[in-house]
This record gives sequence, C-alpha cells and structure tokens, in this order.
Amino acid sequence: MERSLKNVLVVSFGFLLLFTAYGGLQSLQSSLYREEGLGVTALSTLYGGVLLSSMFLPPLLIKKFGCKWTIVVSMCCYVAFSLGNFYASWYTLIPTSILLGLGAAPLWSAQCTYLTIMGNTEAKNVGKVGRDVVNQYFGIFFLIFQSSGVWGNLISSLVFGQTPTQGSGVLAVLLIALFLEPIKDAQQKSEGEKKSSFWSTLLSTFKLLRDKRLRLLVLLPMYSGFEQAFLAGDYTRSYTTCALGIHFVGYVMICFSATNSLCSVLYGRLSQYTGRKALYGLGAVTHLSCIVALLLWKPHPDQLAVFFVFSGLWGVADAVWQTQNNVLYGVLFEKNKEAAFANYRLWEALGFVIAFGYSTFLCVYIKLYILLGVLSLTMLAYGIVEYLEAKNPGRPVVAEQTKPTEEAETETVM
Repeated sequence: MERSLKNVLVVSFGFLLLFTAYGGLQSLQSSLYREEGLGVTALSTLYGGVLLSSMFLPPLLIKKFGCKWTIVVSMCCYVAFSLGNFYASWYTLIPTSILLGLGAAPLWSAQCTYLTIMGNTEAKNVGKVGRDVVNQYFGIFFLIFQSSGVWGNLISSLVFGQTPTQGSGVLAVLLIALFLEPIKDAQQKSEGEKKSSFWSTLLSTFKLLRDKRLRLLVLLPMYSGFEQAFLAGDYTRSYTTCALGIHFVGYVMICFSATNSLCSVLYGRLSQYTGRKALYGLGAVTHLSCIVALLLWKPHPDQLAVFFVFSGLWGVADAVWQTQNNVLYGVLFEKNKEAAFANYRLWEALGFVIAFGYSTFLCVYIKLYILLGVLSLTMLAYGIVEYLEAKNPGRPVVAEQTKPTEEAETETVM
C-alpha cells in the first residue's frame, strides 16, 4: 500500500505544481493579451489542439512510451507554453498553445490510466474490490490537484494580474521523471505476444465508440465541459464581476476549488459504501438546484455570502463528475483504458469548445436552460448504462480491442 500510495502522491503533487502555474496563465490570457485578440486566439488554438490530440495521440503515445514518460513529455508541452508567455507574441503564443493542446489529452489519459492500473493492482494484492481502491486513488489525486485552484487564484487575487511562478512547471517534470515508477504493461511483459498495428492503435479511440455504453456515456464528459465553462466564464463574469467587481472573482473561485478538493477525497472514501449511483444522484440534484436558483436569483452586493455558497455548491457537484466519471470509464472499459480516457478528454474538450463558442452571444438565462437540458439528457443516458450493466453484469468489453491489452492490469516495474 505504501508503495502504491507513494506513486499516487507523486502524480498528484506533480499535477499540483504544473497547474498552479498553468491555471493562472490560462485564466488571464484574454486579459493580459487583448491586443488584436491574441489571448482569445491562443485559447482557441489551445482547445483545437486538445480536440485533435484526443482523437489520435493518447493510445499511441501510451503504448509507445508508457504512462510515466507520456506524462513527462506532455508536461513539457505545458512548460513550453509558460515560456512562450515570457515573450508573448503571435510567434510564441500560438505555436506553444497548439503544442499545449496536443499534450493535454495524452497527459490526462496517461494519468487516468496510471491511477486505474495502480488501483486495480493494489486491490488484487490486498484482496479488495478494484473500483473501491481506484475511487480512493482518484479521490486523493483530486484532493491535491484541485487545491492548485486555491493557490493559483490566491496569488492572482492578492497581487492582481500576477501569474503564479512558472518554475513550478519544471519542478513538476523533474518530480515525475525522477520519482514516479513506470507501469509495465502486457506488451513489455511478453515480447512474443502479437502487437496491434500502428493504425489500429491510432484509431482505437474511434473504434471504442462501437460500444453502445460509450456512445451513451459521452454526455458525461460533455456536461463536465459545459458546467466548468459556465462557472469559469459566465458565473464569474455575469454574477460575481457585475455585482461585486473583478477583484472578488479569485476568492469566489478559491471557494469552488476548496470544496471541490475536499469533496473529492470524501467521495473516494464514501463510494465503497454508497455506490456510484448515489453520488451521481447527489451531483445531479446539487447542480439542478443551483441552476434553478441562478435562474431566479437577482445578485446584489449586499448578498456577499450567497456568491460563495453558489461556487461552493458548484464545487460539491463538480467533484462528483471529476472523480466518478474517471472511475466509471476505467471500470467499464478496463481492457481499453487508454482509448476510453482519450474519448473522455475528446468529449469534455468538445463541451468546453461549444460552451465557450456560444458564450459571447447568448444571454445567461439561455445558457442556464442549455445546461439544464444537457444535465437532464446526461443523467438519462447514464441511467440507461446502469440499467444495461445491471442486466448484463458479466458483459465483455469490445472484443476486437482486448487482445493487445488483455493483461493490462499490471505490476509496477521493480
């Protein structure tokens, strides 16, 4: 347990260091670089890169380099973006934004694959249920990772316009490279085993969509993108900034990050007693209540506490989506984890792109109705998947893709 926990903590603190720097830079792009729309263009190309990389790169890079080195290489893309901000221009920000976008999907897919394999391996060693240990590991990860929002926003709020130190990104790369133990998969374990072709691996993200469950579950990450985009773009601008001023935005986001962080580790522990359906129900009801209340509420500066209550409750629900979605994808598509998590990042990025795309020309109340509709469809689709799982508890995953990773629940390299 100590060894597995050590690796979980290394990944978690690596992401904390990386995103403490990157989170502050991302949130200030449109404010720092307004001239000729450089900041907005940089963010647009970034998400375009995420969409493109999600389609093809994660399974390919994870198969070639393994989870550890995929994380290291992808983190270097984030560091390059930070360096591009030192000499911000069209010739530095746009190329590094594309590079970051290309690295984002492999980074998150490798992280999710690593934690899933590590949790399943540890569960097998100690005689526990795999999904319970995986849930705990994701809870620990998001406890530490989401706190990056606290530190990044605290720095930006106390010294407005100042971004967190970019040196933490370099420390993140060194931490992972030096202290994270690599995962040994079936291809490394059995030299004589027939390997999947380059094109089969490249297209595995799309091939997995032949599974009906995945086609239904794409709404979960899409909604995650919608709701995060609403909080970051609309709640902070149309509610907090309009009523309280821009200097309160950072503090409101700190409240979101803090509750998100604490609830993540709580859900990781609770899930083994309540099951995932109860937690999804909690997340859906909490967001539903917030959306309805925001439709009825008329913000006023005298209601200071209410602004923090909404962001805190949003964090309570978002922690459900961040922890349970990743665990659900890892459990249902255990033999195709890399392709499953690549799909997750693809559809979440698409949710972000759509939400940011209509953000500038739709009224806030229309966005809330859209959010309400997407949430309703998401929970309906999720309910159908749970019904299918209850009806066919022993159903296999997509057979055509299981051969290369049949023994992917692996041991850590000694």
